[in-house]
Formats: sequence, C-alpha cells, structure tokens
Amino acid sequence: MTGENPTASELRSTLAYAEEQVFQDPYALPLESIDVANPFLFAHDAHHRWFRRLRDEAPVHYCADSFFGPYWSVTRYADIMTVDTSHEIYSSEPAITIRDTQDTFPLPMFIAMDRPKHDEQRAVVSPVTGAENLRRFAPIIRERTIDVLDGLPLDETFDWVERVSIELTTRMLATLFDFPFEERRRLTRWSDIATAIPGMGLIDSEEERQAAMLECLEFFTGLWNERVQQPPANDLVSMLAHGAATRDMPPMEYLGNLILLIVGGNDTTRSTMSASVLCLHDNPREMAQLRADPTLIDAMVSETIRWQTPLAHMRRMATRDAELGGQRIRAGDKVIMWYVSGNRDERFTAEPDAFRIRRPDVRKHLSFGFGIHRCMGNRLAELQLRTLWEEILRRYERIEVVDEPQRTVSSFVHGYTSLPVRLHPR
Repeated sequence: MTGENPTASELRSTLAYAEEQVFQDPYALPLESIDVANPFLFAHDAHHRWFRRLRDEAPVHYCADSFFGPYWSVTRYADIMTVDTSHEIYSSEPAITIRDTQDTFPLPMFIAMDRPKHDEQRAVVSPVTGAENLRRFAPIIRERTIDVLDGLPLDETFDWVERVSIELTTRMLATLFDFPFEERRRLTRWSDIATAIPGMGLIDSEEERQAAMLECLEFFTGLWNERVQQPPANDLVSMLAHGAATRDMPPMEYLGNLILLIVGGNDTTRSTMSASVLCLHDNPREMAQLRADPTLIDAMVSETIRWQTPLAHMRRMATRDAELGGQRIRAGDKVIMWYVSGNRDERFTAEPDAFRIRRPDVRKHLSFGFGIHRCMGNRLAELQLRTLWEEILRRYERIEVVDEPQRTVSSFVHGYTSLPVRLHPR
C-alpha cells in the first residue's frame, strides 16, 4: 500500500493480505522477503520471532517491498545506538515514522528536524517537563490518580485502557496545554487519528485524517490567539506562541509540533500504564516482590518501558553513503531503528523476553531514544507511572486481567486498545 490514495477496495485487500502474512513462519521465508513493518505483526503480538531472526542473521536488513516502501531495519541494540547518535550521517528529516506523508500532507515538527532548528524549537517547550514543573505537577498527578482509581468498580469487569490509561494521560495532556478540561477527549481522538491506519475502523482514508488534523489546527489556533495576547505562561501553547524560535511558525509547522507533543504525551504513557498491569498479572512472582518492597516501583516502571517499548521504531534518512553492520547504506535510504527489537537484544541483556523488575541496568533501555532526540518527557512519564502504582498498591491485592488484550494495529505505536480487568481490593 504505497500509493498516495488507494481506493477503499484496494485498502481492504491490502490489509487482508498483510494480516495473512502474520501467520507465516519467519524462519521458513527467504531473508529478503521479511517485512517486519507489517502492522499486524504487532496487533497479534507476533513480531518477536521475526525480529529475533533478523538480529541473529541480518541485523541490518533491507526490505525492498513493504507496506511502506523500501527500508533498512536496524535491530540490534549497539547498531541502533550508532544510528541514534550519528546525527550528521542519519538525518531526522523529513519524518520520524516509516509512513511517508510529507508529499501529500507535510507536518514539520522539531523531532523531525536537524540542528540547529531542532535544538532551538525543542528548547522553547522543554521547560514544561523540567524539574520545577515536575514538582508542581506531582500533587496534581496524585490527586487525579486517586480520583480515577476511587471511581473504579470493585465487583465487575471493566476496560483498564479506557477507564484508567486514557483518562489519566488525557488529563495530563490537558494540563500541559492548558486545554479546556471538559473537551480533553478531543486530544485523545486527535492523537489516535494522527497515527491510525485508514481502513481499521477509526478513519477510512487519508482525507479523513487530514480533515481531523485541520480541525485540531483550527482549535489550537484559537488557543494561540488567546495566549499570544497574554503574558507568557507555563503551558505548551503559550511557550510556542511566545518562543523566539516558534512564534513565527507557519500554521502547518505549528500543527506538526502539536501532533508531536500530543502523541508523545499520550500514546507512550498510556501504553505503559496498560502494559504494567498486564506484566504484573502475567508475572505473579514479580508482583509479590513489588508488594513486599514498594521501593522497587521505579525499577518496575523502567522494566515495563523496556519490555513494552511503547513506540516501536524511529526513522532516519541517510545523508550520505555509510556502512552499518557490514551493509552499505546509500544516501537517501530510509533507515528504521527498531527500538522494540533492540530492547530484546540478547547481546545486550540476559533473558530479554522475561519481565524482571530486579534486572541490572534496568534504565538502559532504548525506549526514550538517545542523543539530541531523547524523549524530553521521560521524567514526567515515569512520575505518572510511579504515582499510579503507589496508589494501586495501597488499594488492591492484585489486578486480574480477565481476557486477552486488544493491541493497536500499528508498527509505530506499540500499545493497547482494550485490557479487560477485575480489581481485587486489599
């Protein structure tokens, strides 16, 4: 599905074919036919064996024909680190995901920019997750966590994703943007649409995505026009409106940065909140250790972020010919850093498929990236997750997962759309 505007029937046919491929044995296929960007691999939680084969046999692997066009896969921890920190060779422009949209609906954003513009724009908004703001946010996060948990049913099955993960992250997003609180679920919708695959239920076409993104721009333009007339404040819209490097942004660049901040603040934390419940349900000995020693919460959070890897990949573009892992990368080639694979690299960590909250060097995962593009909200995400589990341990003996989770159909957002649970209070 590399055409710009496939018809509905072409889209359905392509998606059906892509889902069928998931059930093949990756070890029975020729290496050159392996396409780990198939989003259904992640929806069926079937991707791990495919990446293991690439790590072992072709750690820098070229896929000539895929759902998203040709690309290189970088699957080992050390090689990913090389790409992620070699900014002069591997550019973040023009996009950070494997999907190409810049020709039809370009959305410039600072994470998809190189120096110096990246550094200038990032510096405008990075104080929102700085130490001073984290201290200010801490009591707000705890108050809202208590409010959400105290509103959960104790005698029935409910969806943890909807009632907890989405609600808590959306409340935090509304605070970061100083967004009208009663309309905060618009942020969730825009985030989901920004990364959705047409034909999977949320949107049916790229045109629908573009219409939703322009709706987002229109709403946030109203907020910009309000904030620019007011003294600078400690929210993202005000920061962008008053920042020397951002106040003259064209509208689509403003929208691109908004989508970056919305998705970055929503999908990653939301996915990890859900994954932590699933991991501790599936690993009762780890849950027993956590309950016996709550000081392990920070380590559990880091291990969950490694184990889940809420954003499966980041993309770079080679600026010149280079050698990586014995392969010749050509200028202009699309290079995909598969964080979801590097975090399971047996060469870096022992028993990588296991969930171990006492894992040595538990913070040395790839999920936040490295170099100039390292996630600026990582401490805020960890604070939200730590607070959530402090309050969970005070209330519940365990959280039982009562049915299989439903996973996101995406090779970028590695998350959940549903997680049915039942609470067992202390």
